[in-house]
This record gives sequence, C-alpha cells and structure tokens, in this order.
Amino acid sequence: MNNLSKWLLLLAGISGAIAVGIGAMGAHSLPKQLEKRGLAPDIVAKKLDQCELGVRYQMYHALALAAIALSTRAAGSKLLCAASVLFIVGTLCFSGGLYSIVFADQIIHWSIVPIGGTTLIVAWLCVASSAIFGKHDSGDERD
Repeated sequence: MNNLSKWLLLLAGISGAIAVGIGAMGAHSLPKQLEKRGLAPDIVAKKLDQCELGVRYQMYHALALAAIALSTRAAGSKLLCAASVLFIVGTLCFSGGLYSIVFADQIIHWSIVPIGGTTLIVAWLCVASSAIFGKHDSGDERD
C-alpha cells in the first residue's frame, strides 16, 4: 500500500467514525437538544432530516474513499486521485454545511451545500472516467 492509499484509508476511517458518531447523536440526544432550544416541532423534524442526510452522504463517501484507497487501480491513477480529493472536499461542504445548519443554525454561505453536492457528482464522474480513460491492466497508461 503506497503512502497516498494509507492517507486516504486513514481519512476514510476517520470520516466513517465521525459519521457514526454524529448519526448516533442525531438519533439519541439531538432531538431533545433542539426541543430545549424552543424550536417548533416542524423545524426540529427538518433539522433531524438534514442531519440524517449529512450523515448518510458522509458515510457513502467515506466508503467510496476507502474503496479507492484499497483499489489496485488507484496507484498512479490521476482520475482516482482527483476523485478522492473531490470526495473529501465535497463531503466537507455538503455534510459540513448541513451539520452547521443543524447544530449552529447558520451556514458560511447558502451555496456551500449545493457546491458540495456538485463536487461529489464530479468526483463520481472521475471514478467513472477512470474506467474508460484510466490506467488498465493491459499496461495502457492513458491516465
């Protein structure tokens, strides 16, 4: 396993652990915390949905990052390396933006969540492109 794969696997593990922790908090203590802040039931429900969506997307992309880190195709693939970086940035923007809405009632800028979503889409397109344009077992190094 090369150094990049080790770092990606480390980040995937940390991201997955954070997703589980925030998910547990969202399922157990967050509803009471939001109610104590005097939020209306419909706002509490919306924030819980936003938290769950952030956790789900964070976990999906932690798993994708782990798959890239463990992939034998990842070594030397510029497209998979780009996808990894985009997964990290996209998750920070998308899930992080949702978490900031849920936990702090604010967000850096309204566009941070859709920018994160778009970044995640581009990351997945990099993964797909690596199947076509990436380095293949045949020794073809077009990536």
